[in-house]
Amino acid sequence: MDLDMLTTVTYETIDGNIARITLDRPEVRNAQNRQLIYELNEALTAAAFDDEIKVLILAANGPHFSSGHDQRDTKDYDGPPVGIAGGFAKPGAEGLMAREEEAFLNMCRRWQQLPKPTIAQVQGKTIAGGLMLAWVCDLIVASKDASFVDITVAMGVNGVEWFAHPWELGIRKAKEMLFTGEPVSAVDAHRLGMVNRVVPREELANATLQLGRTIATKPSFGLKLAKLSCNQTLDAQGFWTAQQAAFSLQHLGHSHNQLLFGSTGDPSGMKIKPASSG
Repeated sequence: MDLDMLTTVTYETIDGNIARITLDRPEVRNAQNRQLIYELNEALTAAAFDDEIKVLILAANGPHFSSGHDQRDTKDYDGPPVGIAGGFAKPGAEGLMAREEEAFLNMCRRWQQLPKPTIAQVQGKTIAGGLMLAWVCDLIVASKDASFVDITVAMGVNGVEWFAHPWELGIRKAKEMLFTGEPVSAVDAHRLGMVNRVVPREELANATLQLGRTIATKPSFGLKLAKLSCNQTLDAQGFWTAQQAAFSLQHLGHSHNQLLFGSTGDPSGMKIKPASSG
């Protein structure tokens, strides 16, 4: 893959063993259109397959980490499939579920399972779909002005597709975040264990890089085994099973909205065209 051809993310190598991938749609606060999702996957895959890279940093250009799914994204963009779902063009709930299962649920699972430590470098606002990009990372370094919010309950669904809220925040705070739609500050996120470190905005890039450099001094196989052990512990707690169940409930919400309002209420803007007659 030619990383120089990517237009919604940038890729750079630091010290020969750290890859920094930067979301690069600052004009829309790094809202995720389909192109960004698939190009991000290409960049992360390249870093995963580069044996010299030991640590990945996911950063974002501009004042905010991500404003979530791009609701204005109506262009057709089909990156290389990462799953075996298919059925993207089918009418009704079938096509919508297939597309979101590929682009959100399975893509996030793939990123979470990358065999190298990943660090999210987060500033400003992280809204709804932006959470999935931060939460799939192993560590999060946030600026003091950072905040995290999930507004999707107001859209008639149960939460963003990568439903990690109870693990990230604890069950009480997760419910408050979802029920109210109010932001969680970087300080509170740190206190609850969701964020590893909070630093002044002007120190964010350097602090994240220094953390990456510390991790990069460790043997790659030891890092891989430690990450596997932690992820397997999550799965033993039911993490992946709960993810799939929550994703199914989200699509019940989409279907409910379609029946009541003639719209899925889908925050990604991935609307499925009606089936043609005949």
